Amino acid sequence: MALDYETPSSRVSKAASITGWIIGGLPALMMIGTGTLMYITSPGKMKEGMKQFGYPESVALWIVVAEVVSALLYLIPRTSVLGAILMTGYFGGATATHVRVNDPKFVVPIIVGIFIWLGLYLRDRRVRALIPLRS
Repeated sequence: MALDYETPSSRVSKAASITGWIIGGLPALMMIGTGTLMYITSPGKMKEGMKQFGYPESVALWIVVAEVVSALLYLIPRTSVLGAILMTGYFGGATATHVRVNDPKFVVPIIVGIFIWLGLYLRDRRVRALIPLRS
């Protein structure tokens, strides 16, 4: 028998849910905002960043699309796990890019990725079942 998305056994406490939405939702919203705003309002700055990290300017739009789509999927409860997986790939690429050019800020995408999964862990009991933390 298939379970509905929100069965009583899949719910978490209200405090955990709110905390999870804040911890994971803020970075996701920032990804959507900065990705789209940077591409629309500062295309020159974005092109400069692409060049600095060794990417052709032509991939900027596709990187923004990947960023925004994965963050949107993360914010939709039914697709949040898929969104988290895609965001993990995105931040893995960001980490590798920073490491490749010896940028000490490589730790930032790692921390954001941890927040994304921590937020999902707090708000979704199914993720807790997959990743049981025991004392």
